Amino acid sequence: MTQTITELKQLRAKAIKEMRDILDIASGEGRSLSAQETEKYDKIEADVDGYTATVDRQEKQSRAESNIKDVVTEARSTSRAMTRQDRAGSDEYRNAFNKYMRYGSNSLVGDEARTLTEGTDSEGGYLTETILEKRLVETLADNNIMRSLSTVVNTTSDRNISVVDTVGEAKWLGESGDYAPGVDTVFSQTTLGAYKASTLMLISEELLQDSIFDLTSFVSQIFGRRLGELEEAAMIAGTGSGQPTGAVNGASAGHTLATINTWTADDLLDFQYSLKRQYRRNGSFIFNDASIKDIRKLQDANDHWIWQPSMRDGEPDRLLGNPIYSSYDMAVPSSDPSSKCGLFGDFRMAYYIADRGGIAFQRLNELYSVSAGAVGFKASKRVDGKVVLPEAMKLLINAAS
Repeated sequence: MTQTITELKQLRAKAIKEMRDILDIASGEGRSLSAQETEKYDKIEADVDGYTATVDRQEKQSRAESNIKDVVTEARSTSRAMTRQDRAGSDEYRNAFNKYMRYGSNSLVGDEARTLTEGTDSEGGYLTETILEKRLVETLADNNIMRSLSTVVNTTSDRNISVVDTVGEAKWLGESGDYAPGVDTVFSQTTLGAYKASTLMLISEELLQDSIFDLTSFVSQIFGRRLGELEEAAMIAGTGSGQPTGAVNGASAGHTLATINTWTADDLLDFQYSLKRQYRRNGSFIFNDASIKDIRKLQDANDHWIWQPSMRDGEPDRLLGNPIYSSYDMAVPSSDPSSKCGLFGDFRMAYYIADRGGIAFQRLNELYSVSAGAVGFKASKRVDGKVVLPEAMKLLINAAS
């Protein structure tokens, strides 16, 4: 019988308590773990990692199924005044698009060809039909934690975002006193442009001819994962040259570890409180998965564990009361002195992602037919991202030596 997400989280919490009990016994006796205790601890930790991986997969599947259900309902609705994107969600467009994916544009006749032409983009590809588009976006979001935390806007051209550099002030005024000008709020602007992300894959001609093969799900899963991972790498650590500017290159310095390559509860508490209160209450942490493994073992001065596992479906784990997320694109302290190894901030306020149009899709009929016996499929999207409010996001930095 399949266990629910909540049941899995409860099992994980029970296992984590067993791990902590082992550490508490050794700590209380002022000694290191014995060989037997180490073996038991490592086995339970492997179970915890397994529970976590299963929970992540089930939560992604649940979100995807919910999204697809909504999309199917949406795709069946019609309107007299349809935009180009609306037409890409119609039954006619979807049927023509699926036929185009399997057999190419030469297979389209009459109204099918005219329907699909309505969805062409500027480079000769086709707008993805609604179900494929939504599945792509869902998978892309699952593979880019920045999309779920940040503000995402849709643009048709470069977009200027106003940023507060200096906040105005108020002053106490005596009775019958004169009003005097103080410090006014000062704004600057940052521009969100568009960088092109693209990916290409080959599918054998035999597989395309197999009607049982769910081509839409396969393409959305592969393309969504690739584009999502590419985006996250850039939105965490991107240089801004030919790609979005990563959060670690736009956030302000928060705290530096007291000792190189060493995590302490005090360091993390100082890091948390380096962020202003108004951003801290909605703040989230991002660390590398290897860093989180070390952080899970830390206690505060009162011997309280600072990392708390989630016990409910859809809720993230927490560190010092704030949500904590994992990204392989964050640096690990041991890898580089002075590396930027953690982020904490109100991402909705601090980081903006700009999507320029939808995801464009193209079938390459002949290019790989002789050499590989396959058909090429190409997808691309234009996107930018950058920190727009540096004071709302802080960096944890590894000690220099």
